[in-house]
Amino acid sequence: MTVQPYSLFSDFDIYLFRSGKHTRLYEKFGSHKVEVGGVSGVYFSVWAPTATEVSVIGNFNQWNSFSHQLVGRWDQSGIWEGFIPGLDFGEVYKYGIRTNTGILLEKADPYALCFEKALQAGSVVCTTWHEWEDKDWMQNRAKYNSLGSPMSVYEVHLGSWMRDPGNPERYLSYGEIADKLVPYLKAMNFTHVELMPIMEYPYDPSWGYQITGFYAATNRFGSPQELMYLISELHKNNIGVFLDWVPSHFPGDANGLHRFDGSFLYEHEDPRKGFHPDWKSYIFNYGRPEVKSFLISNAIFWLDRYHADGLRVDAVTSMLHLDYSRNEGEWEPNIYGTNVNLEAKQFLQDFNIAVYGEFPDVQTIAEESSDFPRLTKPVHEDGIGFGMKWMMGWMHDTLDYFKEDPINRKYHHNKITFTSVYMYNENYMMPLSHDEVVHGKSSLIYKMPGDEWQKFANLRAMYVYMFTNPGAKLLFMGDEIAQTNEWNFTTSLDWHLLEYPIHKNLQNFVRDLNLLYKSHPALYEQQFSPNGYEWVNADDRDNSIFIYLRKSKEDKEVIMTVLNLTPNSFDYRIGVEKDSKWEVILNSDDAKYSGSGIEANVSQELKEGWDNRENSIILRLPPLSGLVLKQSKIAKPVAKKIKINKNKNKLR
Repeated sequence: MTVQPYSLFSDFDIYLFRSGKHTRLYEKFGSHKVEVGGVSGVYFSVWAPTATEVSVIGNFNQWNSFSHQLVGRWDQSGIWEGFIPGLDFGEVYKYGIRTNTGILLEKADPYALCFEKALQAGSVVCTTWHEWEDKDWMQNRAKYNSLGSPMSVYEVHLGSWMRDPGNPERYLSYGEIADKLVPYLKAMNFTHVELMPIMEYPYDPSWGYQITGFYAATNRFGSPQELMYLISELHKNNIGVFLDWVPSHFPGDANGLHRFDGSFLYEHEDPRKGFHPDWKSYIFNYGRPEVKSFLISNAIFWLDRYHADGLRVDAVTSMLHLDYSRNEGEWEPNIYGTNVNLEAKQFLQDFNIAVYGEFPDVQTIAEESSDFPRLTKPVHEDGIGFGMKWMMGWMHDTLDYFKEDPINRKYHHNKITFTSVYMYNENYMMPLSHDEVVHGKSSLIYKMPGDEWQKFANLRAMYVYMFTNPGAKLLFMGDEIAQTNEWNFTTSLDWHLLEYPIHKNLQNFVRDLNLLYKSHPALYEQQFSPNGYEWVNADDRDNSIFIYLRKSKEDKEVIMTVLNLTPNSFDYRIGVEKDSKWEVILNSDDAKYSGSGIEANVSQELKEGWDNRENSIILRLPPLSGLVLKQSKIAKPVAKKIKINKNKNKLR
């Protein structure tokens, strides 16, 4: 059983790889079960341009680096390859890479589809073949993923959403998660789920953001096919799947990408560009074409093989800024003297061109916290090309405002109104993410001021504000039940809280908010267009009142949101259009949501103008509440038809 010459690469593949334009390297690199000359075995290929020799090592050869040495290609591509007959799925292997200084490194396969369960895990020969059952979703997902469709995302960490009740130390499998998560999301009316990184990672406290197996689904919860089953079940229930994707950095584990062949291969050699001081990790060299091909192929891989409906790209701010988390003197400006990482910018543009070129019905979403311009504008208009961007400014301003005691909120009124100044600069997703409920920041419910009743009332009002503002929505798991503890990745969510009516009623409220959002085109049809939003009253800081309209196309539907963010209840005058009639369709203070039960009724309809509108209404405002009203027009009297004698041109 020796290595035989064999290759999956064409000359064109090599050209695309070396020019940074290959988008499906996973079909070529890695381990592939093939048949050569009627003999079954496994083909291996790896990129290690400065290595002096590369071998496949594993149990099959007692981890002997001299036994099965691969052949270096003749074309200076730096690729080593070969066919080993007799090997099969399930074989554990690594590459033995001898550096130009004579050191032997044992590295996992960068393109491995599976890893073994070990800290310095080896790669496993496996397959991503699967019989999918989500044809209807895939054929129609352009509608569900459209920027003009409702998009309410539930962010999930699979290891801590729910554990085995009988053994809290045990993870549920992908299949067990499917049995519980899919009906839950459907009952809660979420449209999409976002899975925190499910690529293989060695260190649990990284939550999956320090990846060693970029092409491997983590084996914590099962096989690739079991993950595909979970995604297929979600799709069969019309729930889209976004995956967290981390092209920003990787850890320095001995079996990983760091100094892969003894050289700075995947990471930038200059530590000012290649080392992340916060995360003690290594930053990809975005200017190296082969690295760009690796990353873009990785993005395409998850969309292609796993039917993902979008990628939420982590830490984009750190990629685009040369001075991110660096002091003066620790970074070097670009050729224009600015702090923009031009190579990372070009990479992200190329990534978005490739993704939307092959999968026009998916979404790419940037987690980006600066004011970097034109992130969601097309690349041909000098944009970066993302579909959406997390609205980090909204998140921080909103939480800062709601943390304030209501008596002080009038001094922070602009934290709510300022959002409207920039809300259409980009296509925004409004996130209340995992980052806001860890590291001593407290859970969302404990960010709210006041006693228990006030905390829940504030949280419900904040959710009304979120779900009726323009933009897609994202809510981290546990926020829908008012999880009291900070998120802990080592344990299940505190599902026992649902035994208490106030928590159960909040869950019901989020369910109803999702349904409201999905059911009313005014709330989503123009969520990225200024035509879909209008202030009615943005200036009543003394009463901490905010009133705004949401509109569908051609104003076929108009929704009004009224926020009373003080604990006072009173009648309030609101300007409305002539001949319009208004009905309250959601009241966060309803007793069924554990509110005070004060009815929010339109007590008077006046022909007198107010708020620069022809008519006005008097509305009862419950305390610390969010109200949603729907407009209907009063039917005008139909004029009596008059018959005309055409011959005499007279009225009859």
